[in-house]
Amino acid sequence: MATICSSQTKRWLAGLASIGAATLLAACGTEPDSTAVDTAPEQAPMTTEEPATTTGENTVAEVAASSDEFSTLALAVEAADLTAALSSDGPITLFAPTNEAFEALPEGTLDKLLLPENQDLLRQVLTYHVVPEQIAAADIITEEVPTAEGNPLALQVDDATGDVLVNEAMVVTPDIQASNGIIHGINQVVLPPDLVL
Repeated sequence: MATICSSQTKRWLAGLASIGAATLLAACGTEPDSTAVDTAPEQAPMTTEEPATTTGENTVAEVAASSDEFSTLALAVEAADLTAALSSDGPITLFAPTNEAFEALPEGTLDKLLLPENQDLLRQVLTYHVVPEQIAAADIITEEVPTAEGNPLALQVDDATGDVLVNEAMVVTPDIQASNGIIHGINQVVLPPDLVL
């Protein structure tokens, strides 16, 4: 199992925190103040990181936003204010629920998550689909991997068919390359184990 507190995970979480620090503090019942952001540890300039080897020209966020298959996901990413995080240097892997995956949620669930007052819940759901490293389909093995949300995802490879499961969701569109990572389309929205809707 990969180390949950890897330096890449810490960088991704720090970037996410800087984007929505006020929202995350509000979700915890803490009023944001000027010291909340100012006391965050300095991040190394992004230019010092080694670039990921990629062939795509658009970021994960841009690829999802430009795909008809992921239009609901793109709407959710925008509502959760995660576009900048998914456009960061990466590398990241996004297990991206298709439109049909969102449609399969219990009636009213997506509408509830898209409400402004539920932005923290939506962020929790979406960041559970993000792994702060690039994993091509051919490199996926049966293991747990850390997510930007904090809880690990269980990846499982069926040796007979080669099918890849992410918790209970199946990868239906593997290896969509982006400039800062990779997207694997999945047929279900996976929910963090401690999520309360």
